[in-house]
Amino acid sequence: MGPAHGGASVTPHTFCPLDPSPSFYQTVFVCNIVSLLSFKILFFLYLGDDALPNGLDVTFEVTELRRLTGSYNTMVGNNEGSMVLGLKFPNLFGRAEKVTFQFSYGTKETSYGLSFFKPQPGNFERNFSVNLYKVTGQFPWSSLRETDRGISTEFNFPIWKTNHTLKWEGVWRELGCLARTASFSVREESGHSLKSSLSHAMVIDSRNSSILPKRGALLKINQELAGYTVRFSKKEKKKNNNFFSPKVFSASLWGGMLVPIGDKPSSIADRFYLGGPTSVRGFSMYSIGPQSDGDYLGGEAYWAGGLHLYTPLPFRPGRGGFGDLFRTHFFLNAGNLCNLNYGDGPKAHLQKLAEYIRWSYGAGIVLRLGNIARLELNYCFPMGVQSGDRICDGVQFGAGIRFL
Repeated sequence: MGPAHGGASVTPHTFCPLDPSPSFYQTVFVCNIVSLLSFKILFFLYLGDDALPNGLDVTFEVTELRRLTGSYNTMVGNNEGSMVLGLKFPNLFGRAEKVTFQFSYGTKETSYGLSFFKPQPGNFERNFSVNLYKVTGQFPWSSLRETDRGISTEFNFPIWKTNHTLKWEGVWRELGCLARTASFSVREESGHSLKSSLSHAMVIDSRNSSILPKRGALLKINQELAGYTVRFSKKEKKKNNNFFSPKVFSASLWGGMLVPIGDKPSSIADRFYLGGPTSVRGFSMYSIGPQSDGDYLGGEAYWAGGLHLYTPLPFRPGRGGFGDLFRTHFFLNAGNLCNLNYGDGPKAHLQKLAEYIRWSYGAGIVLRLGNIARLELNYCFPMGVQSGDRICDGVQFGAGIRFL
């Protein structure tokens, strides 16, 4: 099917699958056409005169979307929500390119950006994008306000069973204090800086759902090298496994390390943060580890692990309907966040990461909001609490996409 700006059609074909059912054709169609997001689709299944005894004729009729479309929706992030307004020019040059302008206003972050997306014809998993953006975020756990103005380019491509992303980003960052009571450690980080970074991410994802999977595994490895007035090397690894039965058992392991390059210390905006309803439950949001006068400064190394058991609700109320969106949840989480002395060896690093382990356990209820997000309401028992940690002993609510 070639490029078209007035419409397009697909020639009927006769297929002979082992199980000729509408779901088969929908799957083929979604994989090859709907992913372009450039067409409105109608498709028909019927027994044609020339069809094989166990085959069907399939006719697709597609109509290209308008040259300009608008959207309004809400998004749920990790314990935050936002309203998103967008304008889109789909199929701009007839090869599924698109230009998008998006404005987002959220509880902790406000942003707007302009992006251009270009897939490789015939292989849409290979694509290239360019983004211009401005993002202003508030981080109350650190009494910090950050404004980023930047440009980024991304190239996505699959290799065997893995998906890779190469990204270059150039950012002008402005850090400031969110409150007059901000600690001196946060105040001395205030000001402007330039960051140029090259990152690579590899993902292997066999889960049947990214929100509340019943089976599969996820492995994500991210590496970043940054320069200009900010210099560091950063690596992060996340792994999740899910084992399916009438109950679902899940195991997760996250870890990361940031190594400053040169004599200049790392920036508060680049460090790792830990704690909260989406990571180590029973602790307040990002309130584990180094802090100064109540402001959390993040750490250059961390690890976190979790064991989870999800079961249907007792007595199965609403079975086969709304009740299936709920699960009971039992969990055991642990982790640590700290700064390392990179003059020491790996053995000393491991000892420090194992010194003051925070952990928690508890139970609660999980609600899956389609494929958008999930909500958790847990009763938590935080343990291994260290001086300066901020805990949430008892009921804790969490909303987000990525959970430990």
